[in-house]
Amino acid sequence: MSHPVLSVAPMMGCTDRHFRYLLRLISPTALLYSEMVTTGALLYNDPSAFLTHQHDEPVALQLGGSDPTALAQCARLAEDFGYQAVNLNCGCPSDRVQTGGIGACLMATPEVVAQCFTAMSEATSLPITIKSRIGIDENDQYDDFQRFITPLYAAGCRTFIVHARAAILKGLSPKDNREIPPLKYDYVYQIQNEFPDATFILNGGLKSVDDVLKVQKRVPGLMLGRAIYSDPWLLHSLDQTILGAPVLDRGHIVAMFRDYMCQQLSSGVRLKHMTRHLLGLYLGQPGARAYRRYLSEHMFEDDAGIDVFDKAQQLMH
Repeated sequence: MSHPVLSVAPMMGCTDRHFRYLLRLISPTALLYSEMVTTGALLYNDPSAFLTHQHDEPVALQLGGSDPTALAQCARLAEDFGYQAVNLNCGCPSDRVQTGGIGACLMATPEVVAQCFTAMSEATSLPITIKSRIGIDENDQYDDFQRFITPLYAAGCRTFIVHARAAILKGLSPKDNREIPPLKYDYVYQIQNEFPDATFILNGGLKSVDDVLKVQKRVPGLMLGRAIYSDPWLLHSLDQTILGAPVLDRGHIVAMFRDYMCQQLSSGVRLKHMTRHLLGLYLGQPGARAYRRYLSEHMFEDDAGIDVFDKAQQLMH
């Protein structure tokens, strides 16, 4: 599977199966990513609780781990559950992830990451990709980044997703780590030139169609995260602008997702688990503030049904 031009970043608490279902209605081609799932969560629990999904393909499973054997087992599970790719997280800077010796701190040990990549590649026919930062802490020069990529390329990795900032492992929250370290897109352009047969996907700081248009000719692919979560319809605007996708009717998409919510409610899913992803659905539209306020005030009630969503929609004008 070649990596699509547009992808939506793995985001903890955001890119669950419900949000991915919505995004797939909006974009037929963007590659979607799961939330990061740790190897321990999959191997010591019922994996179906984490891996079940429907109608969101192409979708990649992002794994958090550092043990080659465990990652290989989880890569096989990803194939069993119908994912199209497996991504190893080498970029998350959160304290909890660091405590487990995974995420961004793996950038300090590229030889370990190479071993993980090899084990995963041997365990499944799915593509194995790596998501990282450009460096950690003060080790954020181009040479540091290159030293991380080179052994992974030697091991056979050909798809890298790069959040073009360093990760600061002490003193910054995950949110601050997405905003404070300076963006260094030139590192991604340079590494792409250095390894022309590999694919480097640029992530970080892309918030609008204009942002994407400025960089799209420099790299083979682009990944957006929070901008899509806060405004899901932005994904459609990107599809139209970059890929020439036909115009979609927002009302039709919302009606299809409403049908999905009704099905999920009937199987015991609480309304809040779905509507929390819809707060930005009408961003910038007349009535959007009243819509968001009504949903926010009522979707958490124990008996909240589809009528809560319907009443919120009636506030759009």
